[in-house]
Amino acid sequence: MFFFGLGGLFYVTILLINAIAILSEDRFLARIGWGSTQQEPAFGGPADNTSVKSKVINLIASVRTLMRIPLIALNTIIIIYELILG
Repeated sequence: MFFFGLGGLFYVTILLINAIAILSEDRFLARIGWGSTQQEPAFGGPADNTSVKSKVINLIASVRTLMRIPLIALNTIIIIYELILG
């Protein structure tokens, strides 16, 4: 049984990506030891950098870098859609 459907899944996905994108590296991530300055750079780094923690840190950094403009557009479209069609 699908309780949410594809629309609900889309909303949940956008909300999770928004949550990842707004994590402050200085205020939150560096305090728990997940700042990007504590690890090797992803491009040109050593090939043995395969821990789960380093992969999650790279994912967070990638989402914050690459999804900034698309998230602004998607959030604007969702807000307009919700205002018009409720």
